[in-house]
Formats: sequence, C-alpha cells, structure tokens
Amino acid sequence: MQDLGRASLSLAFGLALYAAVGGGLGAYTRRRRLVDSARNSLFAAFGASAVAAIVLLNAFRTRDFSFAYVAEHSSKALPFPYVYTAFWGGQAGSLLLWLFVLTGLGSAAVAFNRRLATEVLPWTVPVLGAVASFFALLLVFVVSPFATQVAPADGAGLNPSLQNPYMMIHPPLLYLGYVGLTIPFAFAAGALLSGRFDERWIVATRRWTILAWTALGIGILLGAKWAYEEVGWGGYYAWDPVENAALMPWLAATAFLHSVMVQEKKNMLRVWNATLVAGAFCLSIFGTFLTRSGLINSIHSFAQSPIGAWFLGFIALAAAFSTALILWRLPLLRARTKLESLASREAAFLYNNLLLVAFTLTVLWGVAFPLLSEAVRGEAVTVGPPYYNFFLKVFGLPLLLLMGIGPLVAWRRTSLRALGETVLWPAIAALAVGAILIALGAGSSTPGLLAYTFSAFALAAIVHEFARGTRARKALGAPTWWSAFSGLVARNRRRYGGYVVHAAVVLLAIGVAGSSAYGATKIQRFRPGDTMKIRGYTLTYLDSVERRAANHLELRARIAVTENGKRAGTIMAGKNRYFAEDQTSNEVAIKRDWLRAQDLFVIGDEFKFRKGEVTAVYLKVLVKPLVNLVWLAGFVFLLGSVITLWPDAREQRRLAARAETGAPLPVPGRS
Repeated sequence: MQDLGRASLSLAFGLALYAAVGGGLGAYTRRRRLVDSARNSLFAAFGASAVAAIVLLNAFRTRDFSFAYVAEHSSKALPFPYVYTAFWGGQAGSLLLWLFVLTGLGSAAVAFNRRLATEVLPWTVPVLGAVASFFALLLVFVVSPFATQVAPADGAGLNPSLQNPYMMIHPPLLYLGYVGLTIPFAFAAGALLSGRFDERWIVATRRWTILAWTALGIGILLGAKWAYEEVGWGGYYAWDPVENAALMPWLAATAFLHSVMVQEKKNMLRVWNATLVAGAFCLSIFGTFLTRSGLINSIHSFAQSPIGAWFLGFIALAAAFSTALILWRLPLLRARTKLESLASREAAFLYNNLLLVAFTLTVLWGVAFPLLSEAVRGEAVTVGPPYYNFFLKVFGLPLLLLMGIGPLVAWRRTSLRALGETVLWPAIAALAVGAILIALGAGSSTPGLLAYTFSAFALAAIVHEFARGTRARKALGAPTWWSAFSGLVARNRRRYGGYVVHAAVVLLAIGVAGSSAYGATKIQRFRPGDTMKIRGYTLTYLDSVERRAANHLELRARIAVTENGKRAGTIMAGKNRYFAEDQTSNEVAIKRDWLRAQDLFVIGDEFKFRKGEVTAVYLKVLVKPLVNLVWLAGFVFLLGSVITLWPDAREQRRLAARAETGAPLPVPGRS
C-alpha cells in the first residue's frame, strides 16, 4: 500500500507539472489541444491525489504502523473518530490534504467556468498547476506520508489537544479557506496574462472566493471555540502567531470582497483588487509556512523542519510573480472612472479597505517582527496581546461605524443633508443605547462603551435597510409583508446576505467587548467545603474523583454551584492524563447562563496530593459576560454567507447567454 501511495503522489506531481508547463506553452502558442490536455491533466492530478489520500486514510483505519506517519500520530487505544483526525495531525498528512483540496477545488472551478472565462482559462490552468506542483514536490521529495518502518507494537498516539470534536472540522475548514484563495488568485493571474482583466474573472470566481472566505471565517471561530473549551486558559483568542496566520488572509479577502463591488459597479480599483487578491493568496501560503516551519512556539505549530525554507522560497516567488504581473499590466489596470465624492458608497468602501489593510499589515508586523529580530539581532522578542488589542480598537471601532454608514450612502455622491436624514434614526438608536449603558454603570470601559454604541448604530442601519426595502416592495404590490421581505432578499442576495454578515460581525464585536471589558476572574485554593463568591455565584468544593477512560486517566474536582442563593447544580473541572502520548490536558467546566447571557468558567489549575489522595485544589474561576454572542455570530455569519452563495437563476441565465454570444459582461446598474 505504501508503494501505491508513493506512486499516486509521483503521478500527481507529474500531472500537475504538465498542467503548469504544458498549459503555459499551450496558452502562449494558442494550441487548443495542448490547452485541453493541460486541463485534463489537472483533473487527473485530483484523481491521483484522491488515491493517495484514500491509501493513508485506510492505513489509519487499520492501524498499519508500518507507515511511519501512522505510528507517529495514532495508537491502538485512540478513539474511533480521532483515527481519521490524525490524518492532518502531522506535517505530511496536512500537506496531502492541501494538495487534495487544491486539485479538487481547482478542477471544479475550471470545469464550472469552462464557458464563462474562455480567454482566461488557458492561463488559469498553468497557475493552478504550478501551485499544485509545489505541494506535490514537497510530498514526493521532502516529507512523504508513505515512509515505511518495521511496525512497532503500538503507535505514539495523537496530541491530546487534537482529540476534540472541533478538531475534526476546524483544520479542514482552514485548509478549504487557504486553498480556496488560490482560485481567485489563479483566475486574476490568468486574466492579467491573457490581457482580459475585465469583470469576467470576478464573476467566474465570486462564489469560490466567498466559499473560501466563509470557510476561513467559520474555521477561525471553531478554532476559538476549541481554544475556549479545550486549551483551558479562560479565553478564545490569544493572538497566537498561527491564529493570526489565519486571520490575515481572511482580512485581506474581506477587503477584496468589498472593493471588487466597486470594480463591478464603477470599473474602479482594478490595481487595488489585483493587489488584494495576490496579497490574500501570499498570506495564505505565509500562514502555512508559519505552521509548518517550526520557527515559532505555538500549540498549533509542528516541530522544526527543513520544509520552512521551501515555503519561504515559494512565498518570495509568488510575491515576485504577482508584482511583476501587476506592473506589466498597469496600462490595462488603469481606472476608467474617478472617485467623484468623498461622501459616496465607493468612498466608504475605500475607507473600509484602508482600515482592513492597515489592520492586516499591523498583525503581519506583529507576527514577523519577532522572527526578523531573532534572525538579524539574535534576540527573541515577544509581541503580546496588548499590542494587538490596541490596534484592534484603533481600526475595529471605525470599521464598526463604517458598517453602519456604508449601506446608507448612495453611489457617486451624497449631499450632507441627505446623509444626515438617512443616518438620523440609527444615530438616535446608538445614542440611546449609549445613554442607557452609562446609566447602568457600563461606562467604566470607554472602548467597550464605544463598541456597544457603534454596534447599535450598525444594527439599526441594517434593520433600517431591510425595513426600507420591504416597505418599497410592499408598496409595489407584494401580497404580504413576508413575500415582500423574501422577494427583497431573493432579488439581491449579495447585498442583503452581506447585511446579515455585517450583523454577525456586530454580534461578534458585542461578545468580544463584553467578555473582555466586563468579565471577572478569581483564583483560590480550596479544601473540601471551602467556598468562593463571584458575580452572584457561590462555588463550594466538594471533593475530587478519579476514573479511567479508554486512553486516559481523568481527575476532576466536583464543585457545587448556587446562583443568587438558588442551587444551580454540580460542575466538574480537572485534567486528563493520556497514556500513549504521556501528556496532560486541562478539562474545563463551563456553566452557561443563557438568561444572563454569560458563562461561568472553571479551570482546575493545580491538584495537591498527599499519600495518593487529593488534599487541595487551586481553581481559577471566570465570569464571561456575552461570550455566547461570539458563537451565535458564527451561525449568523454562516446564514449570511449561504444567502450570498445561493444560486440566482436569473443571473445564471444572463451570464450563460452572454457567454454564448461572447458579449462583454454588463456592469451592474448599466445593463
């Protein structure tokens, strides 16, 4: 089976390389048969990658420890679901997943856009082939998942932090996001190489970009949920370099999705969009480099590996290629129209982009500076949460305000009087919320108060837009209010799906502000019968219990909880000791209070023993207000993305007709 796996990867490498070299030659010489064979080669590379992935999955299923990779990341006692999670638990398996998803998404994007982007596709396939060739090369020559050994009696097991249900979903979603950003990059590069940088490539990749952006966003939130429940430190986002590695391409893709609407509407920001899509792709590769190089200390990263140098070289090559391509095509990218007013929707999009890019670069500098400092000066420097939290406030608060203003501003230009009339009710709602919060004593944190006030303004603006559109459709003859509302969303899914996504971001902002600015924390040493009071809760330590599970030993502190004098049950917090892995993990207790919208979060920090018996325990107790809004935001975000992605039959028929005739795509609002 190892031979089949190695042969499949070698075949995938050869096919991807042919798609890159043969496809590039075919596009340059305009030889149709060569172009078609390169496209088919990309499809075949997906098939070969799938065979390699199936071989490795089967090895994990059968616990075939003659595969060195399987022995390193699983064991006989590993519970069934995590046997397959171990596939991406190490270096080689995660790279194989990258290759499999890349060739699959690339093949699908090429197949679905065969008629829409006929001039661009011959150049798109070589770009996809080149990226796939890089990952296949690593798997064939640098780090293979099919290395063999004499099978040991048992494997080393899987990292305990990965033995969590969220880790069955979080990494594949991040990979889908990272790899998915290759699709718009490849089409943009193909459009520049072919000299056809009109809106056709944007239309061809719109849903692929939104899919990748959605997967990355949900993946980040699932990672935060995993950190909250599994890592056991009381938070959900620590500004870890690898966490930031996923955040940066998401921010760049967010900026691209906003500015690309300006290109579609006004034929502006072409250079900006080409730069953003290339930047998002390079940042996705940079994130992979951070995880796999071993240069940083992180619970997410792998051990020191020579693979980091390969990734660094590939990032440099991709950045140089993108820069040269954009500079070469600058005459083609020059805007045909100019920004007419600073008070317009396109200007609001531009301000939004500047803030998003500034925040992205700030995070990038925070991640890169310690690496540069150690490489140049030999000194390890740490950039901690205070740095990122400061700039989150600096850039995040204006972004919240812009989310409310942007939808209310007209295209081209808006008079100050018209703008004032439009923002009046959202502004009144925001000021009322701010006044109520101050009266309730929430003015102790100025950033938190501003976040709540700006969030109220943005939510009021979103509700105002939905209400105004629904009233207009009802006045035009819709039989019911529901039909008016549903028809409004159905006729412009991108716009109103985007508003739902904005609502999700607002909920996220409220949850982050509440849990960070208004929380409470206490640490105390407990003996049986000792109590602690915090924010209306009384915790009483009862005793500790120990029990054996399939592959670990559980130690738990039993804690009775009363809330405002009423018994609220018993919770258990402690640690797991894993046998094969010889590691210990925190197992937190979380009591959710949906009525008060907060969590009681308990960590069994340390257990004291005497003659094998627990004599005392140190508990860290936190109250996290509004933290559940962070997770609710994920569901709302997913809903908005699904609305935006949902196929529009009218749009599909129009695009198909244009593709048949070869006519240029219409600019929205002018066709």
